[in-house]
Amino acid sequence: MIRSFTRKVAFELVRRDLAIFLREHEAELLQIFREELQRLDDEIPEENVFVDLRMVPLGEAVLKACLRAFDRFLTSDFPIQETDTLEENTSADEDE
Repeated sequence: MIRSFTRKVAFELVRRDLAIFLREHEAELLQIFREELQRLDDEIPEENVFVDLRMVPLGEAVLKACLRAFDRFLTSDFPIQETDTLEENTSADEDE
């Protein structure tokens, strides 16, 4: 119980700074992500790819969406769910 409270308080103290950090370093994160996706794209043999997709632009779009989601989560008054609830939701999704 104390750990959970401490974690929540710590998160509330740093969440806005973390959002600012992600915004300030978005270009570097995108560059690293592009390089890693290109490496992945180069490693996958073309005969194993069912659809000819360019991984880097697709991955970049996904990362940008993730960064926007992080930003919204960190800067808005989004209610934080308990860990137990998150685990229950995840296992319920897997059962379907």
